[in-house]
Amino acid sequence: MSANQEAQTDELLALASIYDEEEFHRTESKQSGKIHLCLELPPNFRLLVRGEACIECAMSFLPPLVLSFELPTDYPSSSAPVFTLSSKWLSRVQITALCKRLDELWEENRGNVVLFTWIQFLKEETLEFLNIQSPLEIQTIGGQPQYESGQNQAVDTAVEKSKVQELDQRAVQEFDPHTDILTQLLDFNEAQKQKVFDGKFFCCGICFSENLGSNSLLFKECQHVFCKACVKEYFQVQIRDGQVQSLTCPEPECMSMASPAQVKLLVGEDEFARYDRLLLQSSLNLMPDVVYCPNMSCCMAVMIEPDANMGICPSCQFVFCTLCKRTYHGPSLCKERELRRIRDEYLAASEKEKEQLEMNYEKERIQRAMEDSLSEDWVQENSKQCPSCGANIQKTMGCNKMTCSACKQYFCWICFQILNWRDPYSHYTDTSSPCYNQNE
Repeated sequence: MSANQEAQTDELLALASIYDEEEFHRTESKQSGKIHLCLELPPNFRLLVRGEACIECAMSFLPPLVLSFELPTDYPSSSAPVFTLSSKWLSRVQITALCKRLDELWEENRGNVVLFTWIQFLKEETLEFLNIQSPLEIQTIGGQPQYESGQNQAVDTAVEKSKVQELDQRAVQEFDPHTDILTQLLDFNEAQKQKVFDGKFFCCGICFSENLGSNSLLFKECQHVFCKACVKEYFQVQIRDGQVQSLTCPEPECMSMASPAQVKLLVGEDEFARYDRLLLQSSLNLMPDVVYCPNMSCCMAVMIEPDANMGICPSCQFVFCTLCKRTYHGPSLCKERELRRIRDEYLAASEKEKEQLEMNYEKERIQRAMEDSLSEDWVQENSKQCPSCGANIQKTMGCNKMTCSACKQYFCWICFQILNWRDPYSHYTDTSSPCYNQNE
């Protein structure tokens, strides 16, 4: 074996021992390969994308620089490695400057292996060499980077340092024309953050066991971490009880919501279907412009126009009055509204006027109107409205901690304060609460 072949073999073996298979890939048939180099970004690094809108976001990772190389037979004694350098987020001008610097490093180290020196420079000095600082600014048109406009950050500095008059053919600008550059960068950033998270150990705040991140769930809003086994059981209990609005972080007093994707990751198909259905129903119940089809075999949610009393079910095509829930009876007042009008008129009338009204209306209609009035009075006297959704709630027995049968929200029967779903009774044990010690 010649001295060059021995040096090449030793260098490639050394690189394979330092970097994992995702970072370094060697072609077995010849002395060539690819090295993926992720740069270490400084804390609080931000990305600024200017296009139809200006978007700024935090970044922890950027896609790697890719150094593809092939070692000539007379490397390292005479010739340098043949290489290309590619990037998704640097301009060709900037990559050209880096290629020129790699040539200079070869000249400084001619006769010696140089791949590791190149790698160290690209990983540790690229940002400083190109004068890239936060925020990194990228211009786009139609979601695609427009680097050659001369507006990109550090282009002039890169050209000045490299003294390059033309773009280097070894400098490759990579991007997917079917996906905008911001989406590509954000997707990579999230994937790398997940990879780092999966490899770390975390203590579950519920069972206090140590688990790898790959066996844990991170609530992104608050960054609290729990093992998947505990969170799965917690989700299942809440879904079984219909508490789909309560799938928040288990940390006390934390209200970060679990995303539907996180719920789907942990629970079974039937449980997720129930969660999805109840979540939609709960959201629709809070919308004033949504009613349900009165056809008992349908019950589809129906959107209605403001101040309109006609609903058309998109599923069964039933046309109904949104007030009385019967078949639509045209623009005239429905029977329920007519009875309310008669009742109000009768209650406000004097004894003589009541006799006249009884002559104008059938006694049966007046009797029905009065029965409705008594019913409404009873509801007002014996029930209260849920502070969350407005549903009428009657308290017949039990403590003052109430659970709304419609939206499942906990609230206090005395002061109508919405209670913490994890520890609703703390409202009655807090000495500063107006309802202290009044739970019974």
